[in-house]
Order: sequence, then structure tokens, then C-alpha cells
Amino acid sequence: MPDELPPPKPQDILFSSSVKAAQERLGSRTMFAQRTEWRTEITEDVRQYLAAIDMFFIATASRDGQPYVQHRGGPPGFLTVLDERTLGFADLGGNRQYITVGNLAENTRAFLFVPHLATRQRLKFWGRARSVEDDGVLLARLAMRGYPGRIERAVIFDVEVWDSNCQSHITARYSEAEIAPAIDKLVARIKELEAEVAALREGRSGNS
Repeated sequence: MPDELPPPKPQDILFSSSVKAAQERLGSRTMFAQRTEWRTEITEDVRQYLAAIDMFFIATASRDGQPYVQHRGGPPGFLTVLDERTLGFADLGGNRQYITVGNLAENTRAFLFVPHLATRQRLKFWGRARSVEDDGVLLARLAMRGYPGRIERAVIFDVEVWDSNCQSHITARYSEAEIAPAIDKLVARIKELEAEVAALREGRSGNS
């Protein structure tokens, strides 16, 4: 029985030979070749980041390489850290195209792009993914309490390497939940001013 091949190095997962050739041609290869530490485990900072996330994108491809990107959304934290190398989320019923499900059945390579627009941050995860339909304990763990929608399956993502990007060219955008406290303060202040104006008018009326 032949020896199993060693797992690929994190940098080789991020950068194919063609990508490395492009980096060499465009002058950035030395910078990446000298980087020795690539993050392969989910840190506490990443846990806290994902706890605030309410949307992300998952990219898959068919066996012959046809790409597909799917948006997934839910309550903050629905992309769940299962352990230091594993993420999971509940897959709700949708348009019934099942492109991601079909792709993963024949090609487990997947990629997660996880932005947080309010803080203009983004994390990228490379790895392998699979769908799980017959594990009640897992589905219960990933269930989104009080969130509408029917869970059809779980999607498990095994992290091979992750990286972050700078904030360049990301326009800050805020969810309703994120801007609600500021709006509440404005509404309260408006009510205070309206009450003050009403009192002033009443005083002037009484003195007339």
C-alpha cells in the first residue's frame, strides 16, 4: 500500500503554482514567500468576530470547475464555531436549486468570504465542506432559535487555512440592529426638545 501524501502546506492552498507565477511576475512573490506563519486554527478573536456576523458567502465548484457563490444569512452567530478547525451552519430551505449541495457531493473544496461591513473587516477561509442531513444532534446545535425557516441540512466546513484583508475599498454599511441604538437616542432627544418647545409655548400663552 503506497504511503499517503502529506497534507498540502497552507500557502500552497492559498496560492496555486499559477498564482505564485503571477506574484513573481507582478513583484509580490518575495513578500509572501517570506511569510512563515499561516493561520490554520480558529482563534478567540475569530470566535468573537463570527459571533457578530449575520451574513457571509460560500463558494463551491462542480467537478469540472464551474464556480458558484451563494449568500447565506441569519441571526448574529449563525455561522457557528464547532471546534478550533471546524465551522458549521444550518442550511435553510430556499429556491430549491441545490447548486451548493450538488457541488459538494462531487467536489468538497469550498471557500468562505465573511465580511463585517460596519467595521470594514473581512475574513477568508479555505477548506473542505460537506452537507449533513441525518444528524439530529448536530442540527439542533446549529438551529437558529426563533429564526424563521425550515432547516434542511447542516453544512460543515473544515478549515484548512484562513486569512484577513485590509479595509481598503470597503464601504461601511450598518444593519438595522446596529443603527437602532443611535436612532433611539435621536428619537428620545427629539421628544425632549418637543416637550421643551411645548412648555415654552404654554408659558408664553399663559403670560399673554
